[in-house]
Amino acid sequence: MKHLLSIRDLGADGIAEVHDLTDSFVEVSSRAIPKVPALRGRTVAWLFYEDSTRTRTSFEAAARRLSADTVNFSVGSSSVNKGESLRDTALTIQAMGVDAIVVRHASAGVPWQLTRWLDASVVNAGDGWHEHPTQALLDTYTLRERLGGLDGRRIAIIGDIKHSRVAGSNVHAFTAMGAEVVLVAPPTLLPANLDAWPVEVSHDLDAVLPTVDVAYTLRMQLERQRAAPVPSLREFTHRYGLSAERAARLPEHALVMHPGPMNRGVEIAAEVADGPRSVILDQVRNGVAVRMAVLFLLLGSGRPDERVEGTVAARG
Repeated sequence: MKHLLSIRDLGADGIAEVHDLTDSFVEVSSRAIPKVPALRGRTVAWLFYEDSTRTRTSFEAAARRLSADTVNFSVGSSSVNKGESLRDTALTIQAMGVDAIVVRHASAGVPWQLTRWLDASVVNAGDGWHEHPTQALLDTYTLRERLGGLDGRRIAIIGDIKHSRVAGSNVHAFTAMGAEVVLVAPPTLLPANLDAWPVEVSHDLDAVLPTVDVAYTLRMQLERQRAAPVPSLREFTHRYGLSAERAARLPEHALVMHPGPMNRGVEIAAEVADGPRSVILDQVRNGVAVRMAVLFLLLGSGRPDERVEGTVAARG
C-alpha cells in the first residue's frame, strides 16, 4: 500500500488486514513503555489546513510510538499566509526528507492531487465533506472489539450527514463489513443524491432506535453550513438529538458512538455521551493503534529487519 486516500480503496479484505495488524499495536500501546522501533529512520509530516485535536494528536502519538521522526506544519505560522501554494508547500516539506505526509484540507480531492506531485506516501486525514478513512477504520475496529464483528448488525448514522466526511467513509466501511446502515436526518441535512449510497433513509429517530445495534451521532457542523438547514438548533435537538430518554429506546446491548468533537446538549446529551453505552473514548483510544497500523503498512513493509519483535513479526 503506497497511499491511504479512501476507505473504498481497501475493501473488506483491506479493512480486515488493518484490524488484524491493529491488534498487535493495541498490545504495544498497553505496555509500560508503549514504543517500538518499527519506523526508526522514517519521517512523517503533518499538513493540516484545518484545525484538529483528535486526528492530529492521534497520528503524532502513533508515529512516535513507532519511533518515526516527525515534522510539524502549522498553517497559521507558515508561508501559506504569504501566498505560498499547496504544491510549493508540499514539495518543500518533502524536500526535507519526509517519507509520508498526513494531510487535512477543506477542499475535497486534495490528497489525490498531492499524490500527483509527491513521491512520499500520502494519508488522507479528512478532505472537505468527502472522506476520513482512518476514522472509519477505528470505528469499525471498535465495533469489532465490542460486538465481535459487523456482519448482520444494523447501524443508525444520525444528524448532519450532508457535511460529514465521517459519514461518507463510514457508510462504505460499515456496509463493506456486512452491516446495514440507516441514515437518520432531516432532508436538508442529507446529501442531494444518495443513489450510490447502500443505505436506508429515515426521518423518524424514535422509530429507528429500537431496531439498531449502534447509534452513531454526528456533530452539527455549523462552520460548513452555508445556509440554515434547520429552523434552529433547539428544533434539531428536539427531533434528532440523542437524549437520555431516546437512548433508553435502544436495545440493551446497543452502543453509542460519536467521532468528536461533541456538541453536548445538541446532537447528544451529556449523560448519554458519558453513559454505559458510550464507546466514544474507546474510539479515541483505538485511533492511535489503528493509525500505527496504517503508518506501518505504508512505511514498514519490505523492511522485515525492523518489524516489531513479538507483535508485527508474528504476522510472518
